[in-house]
Amino acid sequence: MNLKALSFVLLAGTLVAGGCRKSPAPAQSAKQAAQPAVQTAGSTPAASEPQAPVKPVPQQLPDVVARVNGEDVKKADFERMIKTIEARAGQPMPPDRRDEIMRGALDQLVIYTLLSQESKARQIKIDDTEIDQKVQQLRSQFPTQQAFDEALKQRGLTLDSLKHDARVDLSVTKLMDAEMSTEASVTDQEAKDFYAKNPDKFQQPETVRASHILVRVDEKADAGTRKKARAEIDAVLKQARSGGDFAKLAQEHSQDGSAAQGGDLNYFPRGQMVPEFDKVAFELKPGQISGVVQTQFGYHIVKVTDRKPARTVPYEEASAQIKQFLTEQKKQQRADNFIAGLKKKSKIEVLI
Repeated sequence: MNLKALSFVLLAGTLVAGGCRKSPAPAQSAKQAAQPAVQTAGSTPAASEPQAPVKPVPQQLPDVVARVNGEDVKKADFERMIKTIEARAGQPMPPDRRDEIMRGALDQLVIYTLLSQESKARQIKIDDTEIDQKVQQLRSQFPTQQAFDEALKQRGLTLDSLKHDARVDLSVTKLMDAEMSTEASVTDQEAKDFYAKNPDKFQQPETVRASHILVRVDEKADAGTRKKARAEIDAVLKQARSGGDFAKLAQEHSQDGSAAQGGDLNYFPRGQMVPEFDKVAFELKPGQISGVVQTQFGYHIVKVTDRKPARTVPYEEASAQIKQFLTEQKKQQRADNFIAGLKKKSKIEVLI
């Protein structure tokens, strides 16, 4: 589980529009979306491993959804956490995953309550200055004070309750930092053993590096709008094929977030971009410029600048990432053991 605060999340979600990449699946995490040399091991259950059915969550929740060592876990806090999860996902909970998501959220809330109680028992102190800095950090994510105040209101918070949550959040963070402060060292032999036992995790597929210029057109745009956009992209294509500086043309004409980088999309494997774009990018040779490519985003011109064949990442190149991965794995195991210990000695009542 993520050990950062669970009850103290204000979202200033900034969506950066991508004009050729596929949207990640709703349940996909940031870690899953990334593609490091070391792919995460053991993060998902084996396909053959049977999953216990999730206990249904009633539609009507009681005022108290759980009790941890006599302390109530309230419906209001639980519902606020669910709203935060939905805000992060950018969509309501899928009905077919409601029970799974809500049970997971409740377990996190119970764990957070346990950690809060333990931080109080250890008398972990938080200065007012630290709280003010935390609140200001959140405030800075919003364009205006009004937007910040509206976010507080939407989540049923006041500035005082936010500061209270900040104090709890910081105390829990300090508690976990103390528990995980001892460096979980990884030896060269451990890293080599991991590399040898997980050859599939060091396979990199063929990739290309491409730049593009995009003139956006809504899929529902009328014929006139489409004709105007097509004329614009055709004019840019003519300049590009006449020796114009592709990066400069992208900066001047592209309506994608990559324009500032001259249209550069860096390296990507097959399947990461929308199909029409993907097909063209992998057909071009380095230095070649495509014709006009139409996708759901509009009209593109694609230029491939490099390509790399599929390969096995050598140990020497992957060793630092392997050690980092194994170190984090050891830290997470230590945290999991600590939380399991707290659970074992506590009285936890789930009331739904």
